[in-house]
Amino acid sequence: MNIKTTLYRWFGRSSIAALAFVPIGCATANTPEQPTQTEYERNVLIEDFVTEMVRDHGFTPSALKTVLDKAEKKQSILDAISRPAEKTLEWKDYRKIFITDKRITGGVRFMRKHRVVLERAEMIYGVPKEIITAIIGVETYYGRMAGNYRVVDALSTLAFDYPPRAEFFRGQLKEYFILAREESIDPLSIKGSYAGAMGYGQFIPSSYRNFAVDFDGDKKRDIWNNPTDAIGSVANYFKEHHWQTGEPVVVPATVQGDAYSEFVNTSLKPELSVQELAEKGFTPKDRRRYSGMATAMELQGEKGVEHWLGLRNFYVITRYNHSRLYAMAVYQLSQKIKQADQQG
Repeated sequence: MNIKTTLYRWFGRSSIAALAFVPIGCATANTPEQPTQTEYERNVLIEDFVTEMVRDHGFTPSALKTVLDKAEKKQSILDAISRPAEKTLEWKDYRKIFITDKRITGGVRFMRKHRVVLERAEMIYGVPKEIITAIIGVETYYGRMAGNYRVVDALSTLAFDYPPRAEFFRGQLKEYFILAREESIDPLSIKGSYAGAMGYGQFIPSSYRNFAVDFDGDKKRDIWNNPTDAIGSVANYFKEHHWQTGEPVVVPATVQGDAYSEFVNTSLKPELSVQELAEKGFTPKDRRRYSGMATAMELQGEKGVEHWLGLRNFYVITRYNHSRLYAMAVYQLSQKIKQADQQG
């Protein structure tokens, strides 16, 4: 289940703000209304797509057309991706959705069940087992809610019937057909989110092709039914995005004066060093010496304003989903899972 769906179920139709938080490069915030499109125009787009796939990737026209003829346009997908963001969630509201006793307990259960695999992933890729677990917990509730749409329906609907993001989803449909061929998968058989994200970790097709791994040696990269491959794939994604083993993720900060304010919540990517932020009055609360680049964050918590210093590994989490709230939820859930596991 993708993040937007989770938020929609939590807050209801009239107050959803999840468009900014859908997984792995699928963010669709503030998407325009759907322009009208004729059936003829749609057919031309499909024919052009088939021609390109035959020319550039060696597909057989009849095989592609057979699948695309069976793909169904889903109005519910168009409604979901076009739904306006009517309310911006504060951290205190976002946190309530993902940092829950049930999700923590589920994380402990998942981590204990797959401890050997998680520890092997941590050893190979350098990503803590609790971080991997939390990603899967936030994305799909540990594999329980990975989406009910056929991926080919989702991607073809968005590629041929949603002009505002047609180019992106056309690219993902291309990647999907290629991965189906590479992995000997029936393209009509795989299910995922309304945006075509798949499996335990909600990889879109391009992420699957670039980062999914065969972690159990069976010569398949099965992120849909095989938690071992899913765990290895999430860990590999983080490694390839330059996770720094053993380094901190995010730390509470204190502020002095107001010089820091122009640098708060400006960019997910760290643009100033810890020292430069300290000179502006934004310093780690624990007074430890941190190095490298960082980003200054000001979030509205349950007890008032919170200040946080996001370090390099925090930025890596935002490469999985481009949202500081998402990254905070993943990190805090990971720490809760770790603590609960250690307490037995």
